[in-house]
Amino acid sequence: MNESVPPLTIALLAGEASGDNLGAALLRQLKVLEPDARFVGIGGPAMLAEGFQSDIDIERLSVNGIVEPLKRLPELIRILYRMRDRVLDSGADCFIGIDFNFFNVMLAGMLKRRGVKTVQYVSPTVWAWRKGRVHKIRRNIDLMLTLYPFETRIYQEHEVPVVFVGHPKADEIEPQAGLEGRAAARQLLDIDERETVVAMLPGSRGSEVAMTGADFLATAMHLKGVVDRFVIPAANEKRREQLTKMLAEYPDLVASVQLLQGQSREAMTAADVVLVNSGTATLEAMLLKKPMVMSYRLGPATYAIVSRMIDMPWFALPNILAGKRLVTEMIQDDADPVAIAREVRVLLEAENVEAMLLEYDAIHQTLRKGAAPGRAAATAVLELLGKRTDG
Repeated sequence: MNESVPPLTIALLAGEASGDNLGAALLRQLKVLEPDARFVGIGGPAMLAEGFQSDIDIERLSVNGIVEPLKRLPELIRILYRMRDRVLDSGADCFIGIDFNFFNVMLAGMLKRRGVKTVQYVSPTVWAWRKGRVHKIRRNIDLMLTLYPFETRIYQEHEVPVVFVGHPKADEIEPQAGLEGRAAARQLLDIDERETVVAMLPGSRGSEVAMTGADFLATAMHLKGVVDRFVIPAANEKRREQLTKMLAEYPDLVASVQLLQGQSREAMTAADVVLVNSGTATLEAMLLKKPMVMSYRLGPATYAIVSRMIDMPWFALPNILAGKRLVTEMIQDDADPVAIAREVRVLLEAENVEAMLLEYDAIHQTLRKGAAPGRAAATAVLELLGKRTDG
């Protein structure tokens, strides 16, 4: 009597909001291609909405910079070993680390040594940090999935299996969505068509919001009289509570600030200019064809360490992808609210940003895979596991 083949079991771990969004699209497509598959691991609200059950609250993994992880090290180590045991006990065929690179690559190494296939979805910035990191990746990772085409070269040179799967947001957001959807987004958020609007996205982590959010609110004070409405989408309820407390320190802004929970895409679509923290939000603003200023600040000790380790001229994703400055970057000491407000005014007063938007569009096209968001990544994972797909 033949026993039935057990269902495919896939472990996933996303440690922050951007990874959670990628994980949701990946889960959706894995379920389409492999309907009987089981999933275990850690994810956030977007993955939970796909029916995923997270072993712990994703907020417990939320850290920023270098100093904060050191302070949280005992708890992070406990979670690391807990997840190793959870994945092994589940009989997982594959582990997919989604972004959150240092933690996930370490966990992948533990699992690979026990016979679990390992995938890293979102490349660590080996092109910006020490290139020696690629050797550890080669030991720990069976397949690297990259979001950007330029990332594949270093892995190919070091014989790490790699697939460029594109960025799901590039397929999810149509090339003209940000321009054609402006009126509808304003109607949804109850914003008058005549208002001058700046969307401010200070990040998803508490430490980011504490620093960058304070800079953004101070910047808004310098833009009063120029900007009618500041729209701030909070990444989750905890960030909304944090921003509400911060906003209470600026009573003169209360009438002109619209604080949202979620709805970051609607906020950016409705905006004339976006003021954004670093990371995926800069990519989404670019895909929505919005002029933007990127501002980012770390703690002094963290910045002192990181600035000596990073070897690249740009931080904003549009600039990295273009290989030149498209977006103004205000980093650390340059992230002065007076200077940031000045750059926002320049964009608001610019009569012609067509050249920049054309470059945005060209990059957008290079990131599109012409399939449902997450489909290319799901197909690559299943092919690693010897599963045939229709692509």
